[in-house]
Amino acid sequence: MELSKLLEDTMKTRGFEIVSTYMNDGITLPERQTKNAAGYDFFAREDFVLKSIWRYDFIRLFRLIKNEHPLTQEDFTRANKTLKPLLVPTGVKAYMQDNEVLILANRSSNPLKRGLVVPNGIGVIDADYYDNPSNEGEIFIQMVNWGPKDVVIQKGERIGQGIFMPYLLADGDHASGERQAGFGSTGRA
Repeated sequence: MELSKLLEDTMKTRGFEIVSTYMNDGITLPERQTKNAAGYDFFAREDFVLKSIWRYDFIRLFRLIKNEHPLTQEDFTRANKTLKPLLVPTGVKAYMQDNEVLILANRSSNPLKRGLVVPNGIGVIDADYYDNPSNEGEIFIQMVNWGPKDVVIQKGERIGQGIFMPYLLADGDHASGERQAGFGSTGRA
């Protein structure tokens, strides 16, 4: 490895890279739009259709609940298959210091103008998500479309934003586990 590349890698503190699989796909790295913006806008890696929740079994379930019919295990199974967030891919990964986190948030215009929400409120990208063995640390934005019609997100369209932040540890913290995989791998269910 060249000395200049080695020095550059050791001096990096936080930022974004394109996932190696998508290096030649015209991926846009997250960027701030104004000098006082806290968030880095993330862009969609590909065209993506976010179907309206009203197109699934939601109406059927809503009708059963409204009419006070008991729901069966089959109803719950069908609902769990269809009434869940979709993961919009970015093709980007983030590196940061061990005491930092990247918080993912919705764009403020998405719910009002397009009916798109981030169902968990925020996403949390830990430092050890970077280059994990499952997906190289690709960041996905979880979204639900509660609007009445499907929404097509175009490749390169802004879909969410990320804010790097430091975090604190509690007294007596003894976390010692190591990340084994990618998305959702640090806990159960």
